[in-house]
Amino acid sequence: MHEVAPDLIGVTLLVDGVGGPIVEVEAYDPEDPASHAFRGPTARNAVMFGPPGHAYVYRSYGIHWCINFVCDVDGRAEAALIRALAPERALDEMRARRGVTAERDLCSGPGKLCQALAITGAFDGLPLDEPPFTLLSRPEAPEIVTGPRIGITRAVEHTWRYGLKGSPFLSRRF
Repeated sequence: MHEVAPDLIGVTLLVDGVGGPIVEVEAYDPEDPASHAFRGPTARNAVMFGPPGHAYVYRSYGIHWCINFVCDVDGRAEAALIRALAPERALDEMRARRGVTAERDLCSGPGKLCQALAITGAFDGLPLDEPPFTLLSRPEAPEIVTGPRIGITRAVEHTWRYGLKGSPFLSRRF
């Protein structure tokens, strides 16, 4: 997972043509008590135990949708939570969905990002290499910073949060 998560920084994520480059992710692996895979497969997390390259979408606190990329490395249920992206394409659609105008507020957090891209539970299990998703390679290897993950109470000591250094679109500064 820690090979895949930092490589997602700078990759452009589009959902039906709406989106931009990923600027922040968090890594989760099955031995991690903060991971949804930690206690084994359930109806909620079944996608994490399937093939890599699929979307794992769930509700956080019953309020916000969150999207993870399943990154099953060596047969393990691993995923990268997409925390933030730089809004670049179809900003008017994002603004209408989010009800805000400032670019900084469009996709600077996993719930905001899903709302801006209209990602819901209906996307759970969809392959990331087929519509409505488009992933575009990053043009160059960006400068990446690491730090502790956000909003968890277990395994808080892990520095498994990766971000684009200096991005104004991060959910929180590093």
